[in-house]
Amino acid sequence: MGKKNAEAYRRMYRQMVRIRSFEDQANRLYLSAKMPGLTHMYSGQEAVAVGICEALTVSDRITSTHRGHGHCVAKGADFKEMFCELLGKAEGYCRGKGGSMHIADQDNGNLGANAIVGGSAGIATGSALSAKRLGRTDVTVCFFGDGALGQGLLYEVMNMAALWRLPVIYACENNLYGEYTKTEEMAAGELTARAKAFGIEAHIVDGQDVLAVNALAQRLVTRARKGEGPFFVQLDTYRYHGHHVGDINREYYRSKDEERYWKEERDPIRNFGAWLTREGICSAQDLAATEDEVAAEAEAAVAYALAAPYPDAREVGLHVYAATPALA
Repeated sequence: MGKKNAEAYRRMYRQMVRIRSFEDQANRLYLSAKMPGLTHMYSGQEAVAVGICEALTVSDRITSTHRGHGHCVAKGADFKEMFCELLGKAEGYCRGKGGSMHIADQDNGNLGANAIVGGSAGIATGSALSAKRLGRTDVTVCFFGDGALGQGLLYEVMNMAALWRLPVIYACENNLYGEYTKTEEMAAGELTARAKAFGIEAHIVDGQDVLAVNALAQRLVTRARKGEGPFFVQLDTYRYHGHHVGDINREYYRSKDEERYWKEERDPIRNFGAWLTREGICSAQDLAATEDEVAAEAEAAVAYALAAPYPDAREVGLHVYAATPALA
């Protein structure tokens, strides 16, 4: 089984390493005061973004969250343009106007991150409605965190998606905390029960196991293309860092022992790498070479972005307002 899909597995490993490396560099940019604003690290959740996005085509769409770098990378984004966006540079995906929490990559089907918790649910559902009305086979994946389960918009659009049988997958990344509050302290009952109330088929998967995530995603994406959607997936995962890069002292809401367990025992990259070596798909040297190559790529992209020009001040209104037709 392993060797049959060896190329795909190696690509998934590289993509997970790319996400981790990107986030490490983003954190350094913040700590060195070179990046304006905050960012929300995706480190620890790599198996979710990669496992799902590897089941999608370029024309399939995703919507993202304030913790969205991982989704962007997994959907095919380029490091240089991403770092340029984080640094407010003209060559960024949004010409430096979106930054960390509003990054988008339309060419690869990423409709954008969203700083509003649950804010992209309507966009994703609208994307799925558009695909159905136009007769396309595209599928849209709506990524959101467990904290979004407190937003009414999510329930409104899930109701519409169920009524209209839309090709959308609602991917709930349950990293156990909504900001600083444990999920069980802010979401009553089972998370999947919310989707089931609308008659939406719901699944739970280990979000640290990229193979399990990808296998489920492949099945659901195939079914969604056939008109069997929508679907809801709860992906149990964990964020290694705080809610944002400034959330450093976290012991008042989660212990160091808990963090150590997830990093040492449940790390998705390390565990997947160990599986690849056991299956004879990669050697330890192969994995190390991949990590070195990706790290070099990320460092070069940061250097490029730091030296890149800012947009001209005259662009301040460009892509902000829709063109207004002249009045008759």
